[in-house]
Amino acid sequence: MDSLTLPHAEWRHREGLDRLVEVLGDVRFVGGSVRDTLLGIPVADIDLATPLPPERVLELLKAAEIRAVPTGLAHGTITAVLTSGPVEVTTLRRDVSTDGRHATVAFTDDWCEDAARRDFTMNALYADPLSGEIFDYFGGLTDLEARHVRFIGDPLQRIAEDHLRILRFFRFLARFGDQPDAAGLDACTARAKDLMALSRERIRDELLKLLLAKDAVRVVQLMIARGIFGPVLPEIASAELLTHVAHREAEAELTPSPIRRLAALLPQDAHIADQIGARLKLSNAERKRLVAAVAKPDGPAKPLVYRLGADTALDQLIFSNREIAEIAEIRTWQAPRLPLTGGALVTRGLAKGPDVARALRTVEDRWIAEGFPDSDRVEQIADDVVAQALRAPSSEKAAPGSSGRA
Repeated sequence: MDSLTLPHAEWRHREGLDRLVEVLGDVRFVGGSVRDTLLGIPVADIDLATPLPPERVLELLKAAEIRAVPTGLAHGTITAVLTSGPVEVTTLRRDVSTDGRHATVAFTDDWCEDAARRDFTMNALYADPLSGEIFDYFGGLTDLEARHVRFIGDPLQRIAEDHLRILRFFRFLARFGDQPDAAGLDACTARAKDLMALSRERIRDELLKLLLAKDAVRVVQLMIARGIFGPVLPEIASAELLTHVAHREAEAELTPSPIRRLAALLPQDAHIADQIGARLKLSNAERKRLVAAVAKPDGPAKPLVYRLGADTALDQLIFSNREIAEIAEIRTWQAPRLPLTGGALVTRGLAKGPDVARALRTVEDRWIAEGFPDSDRVEQIADDVVAQALRAPSSEKAAPGSSGRA
């Protein structure tokens, strides 16, 4: 980087941040806020590092009447809740022991020790909140300028400390990187089986973030070629459909969806999609969407949106070879509500119960087939459907397998 001073950015003027810095005194911005500001991209979270022990941080915040939440006290993290949002304040640390999933830490006042336990050089950049002076202990500025994602120290050792760093390496490569660091890539390849020791929730979270990155397709192709998915998601064997989906998302000006992109990496089989949704502990809604995404779209676009919801309908249409114009047409389309209730059918002479439910479904089907006409037309359809139902023999009113009596 040409400058060793953190540029001014909007986030640095967040309400309450200057006072927090003043109250704590010896603090520096660290990690993503420094990295992203240097890259000229929006900053989501603000993290502060300090040599102050966490108990002292709590005392100072309490005295200043700044709300403090001990979100990770054992690891030295206190969340200061400002009117403009939370800021995490973490005491400088060094690792005492690690097992690939958890770390036992000791607090330190050595900034370099704290930097040495971070994963990548571009994440170990610190900046003075007042002067903007940047502190770089491991060549992070040079790597950031070259878009070079590089482990701090021995990559194999860093992966042994935290196996999730394998997926983080590829996520950062997809978001910030140009060419992968050769030693880091080889280490991730050699230790891919370490991912089996991680919780599926941690794998899910990293994977879904990776799939949203700007260079996700190229990096996923690299991960497949290197066998990274094999130990935990062996079903992912090709990025061909993901490439197709990403291209069509861009054509249709759709915001990329991580669930849609995950579905594109899987065999197009609902049962397999459901199994993987369960394995990754997706929410019920995400799992349902994953399964539905691999189904073939049935019928025109707007009826799909009405019956399945916008997200699932768009997933199916993006996967298919439907015209982009058809997809663009429904991108912001709001599905209407049927302007008719069962009560309106009862007033027309139908008995409450299954007759009303059947007739309402028939009206709805015709309304959809006619392109969602206005309420006047729905009233006409309802008159016709009720008249036909009242003329029908009782055996037709009670369809086989229906519950209740006509």
